[in-house]
Amino acid sequence: MKHLTILIFLVLLGCKNEIKREIDRSVYDIWNDYTKSNPDFKNNKIPESWYFHNNEEDANRLAELTVTGKKKAASGFYVWYKEANASLPKIGTKHIITDFDGKAQAIIEIKKVDTIPFNQISTEYAEMDMGTTIDPLKKWKKAHWDFFTSVMKGSGEKPTEEMLIVCERFETIWTARD
Repeated sequence: MKHLTILIFLVLLGCKNEIKREIDRSVYDIWNDYTKSNPDFKNNKIPESWYFHNNEEDANRLAELTVTGKKKAASGFYVWYKEANASLPKIGTKHIITDFDGKAQAIIEIKKVDTIPFNQISTEYAEMDMGTTIDPLKKWKKAHWDFFTSVMKGSGEKPTEEMLIVCERFETIWTARD
């Protein structure tokens, strides 16, 4: 059971899909373009690249919202970090966001990390995560409840209103369009 939970954590961390496969050339290109314009980072290791969610439609939609600056947050399940003995995201960490096919779309930088119970997520935070001002809290709760329900189903667990959510606020600092 614990191994299944850790596997789910590694695959679906915070609605992020981190399936290992060959890294697309565009990931290296976006980082090289960024470091040419920001030479202070030229000696930094290339950030991890990944896409949001676990399906093509959502991954591509969320990448586009990140590129346009509408999506400014991401949510993860705190228990996954705890069970995997993993550190919470660190402020200042950069990530390369890709589309579902692994093509680089944007570079983000973590600006703030909080751990908040599911039932205390604010409308402001939901708007940043969902990238919309139309019923963001209602949409956030449904999308995340459904997501956590689906990934917890295999372990026989169910989400609760009190479950802790790792709330990452980020800034899009570079896009493939720059």
